[in-house]
Amino acid sequence: MADDTSNRSLGQCPSGREASAGGVLRTLPASGEAGYRAVRSLYIHVPFCFHKCHYCDFYSIVDTRVRQREFLDRLVRELRAISPWVVGEPLETIFVGGGTPSLLAVELWQEFLIELDRLFDLSRVRSGAGEFTVECNPETVTPELLAVLASGGVGRVSVGAQSFDPRHLKTLERWHDPQNVERAIDLARQAGIGRQSIDLIYGIPGQSVEDWQRDLERAIGLGTEHVSCYCLTYEPNTAMTRRMQRGEFEPAPDETEAAMFRLTAEMLGRAGLTRYEISNYARQGAHCAHNMNYWRNGNWLAAGPSASAHVHGYRWKNVQRLGDWLEQSDDGFATVTDLEKPDRARSLCERMMLGIRLDEGLSAAEMLEAASAIDLHAPARLLAEVEAYAAVGDLETTGGVWRLSEEGQLRADAVASDLMAAISTQQV
Repeated sequence: MADDTSNRSLGQCPSGREASAGGVLRTLPASGEAGYRAVRSLYIHVPFCFHKCHYCDFYSIVDTRVRQREFLDRLVRELRAISPWVVGEPLETIFVGGGTPSLLAVELWQEFLIELDRLFDLSRVRSGAGEFTVECNPETVTPELLAVLASGGVGRVSVGAQSFDPRHLKTLERWHDPQNVERAIDLARQAGIGRQSIDLIYGIPGQSVEDWQRDLERAIGLGTEHVSCYCLTYEPNTAMTRRMQRGEFEPAPDETEAAMFRLTAEMLGRAGLTRYEISNYARQGAHCAHNMNYWRNGNWLAAGPSASAHVHGYRWKNVQRLGDWLEQSDDGFATVTDLEKPDRARSLCERMMLGIRLDEGLSAAEMLEAASAIDLHAPARLLAEVEAYAAVGDLETTGGVWRLSEEGQLRADAVASDLMAAISTQQV
């Protein structure tokens, strides 16, 4: 399960969506044009899973390995098509998510990494100056796979633990042995993959604060440099949401989720893992550089079914269904289902929505300047919203930076929504 921040809703911002066919990259600025920034990040989506978890809304299919070869051949063609957009300098970050990337056959991983090295300059990620992350499921990690990943330049793995309690894993429809999380981390270290992260979920129906405390203790005991702790969300059209709507269980109370959120910061902080984004904690210098590029609204390319990209204000998403994505195209580009063209208001909304989640916060001067370019009255409206949230203690406004307070992080979505509404040109 990838933390695909790029797909979050933009609330009240204008969407600018329109249907588009493949080849969208040909419409974007070229090197040397005004405003051009080189693309240095790449996301790759591997859709295969051995089981569809009930809470997950990322595109995935149950894998029988029948279509893995076809998938890889098509992925290489797409990477070949988009590779000219990374010119002159090496990639800084690569993230392979899913799905379950570690389910891809080892021999296909070998081929993929060779092709990736041919198409892109991987010198930064190979040296450790950049970052190459692969998501792994505890049950599908093997010494052979990790050896191949390490030899291909992968220096970081993200292991989906979710919980160490079999009862809560069953609720989530996660079917791995909690003991295999530690095994996966150990195997990564033995293979020479020096950076490891684990994902956890709290707010699971039936989970107590004491249960969550035990999960955090187990996570801390692994000694990883990074831990992601996500509150369970009920996404539309997932099995988890349908079960809740049928009355099979009650969601965790808001006060329980808040207690778990506070406990997370307290326990991980004592263990030397500092929160740098609402759901992400890391040791000094060990934040996820790829996700930071998302949250700072940077540029990245993407390949694979349902993968989303962002370059110079253009956002697009590859067609979702594997069968549709596999269809051939003359130029190698995937068919695009949504295209958002550059728009000042939407761009500012994105920067606020994503940046407010970071501990580093938002530059007040930058936000107000961008708002003034949209509407002469927008800065005043935006400043009024900021002052209102500061008055109730949800925002801190010192040093020319707007950042969420500890309690404000519990209401991050509401804060972001109101800040975005303030710059809208469609005021009543």
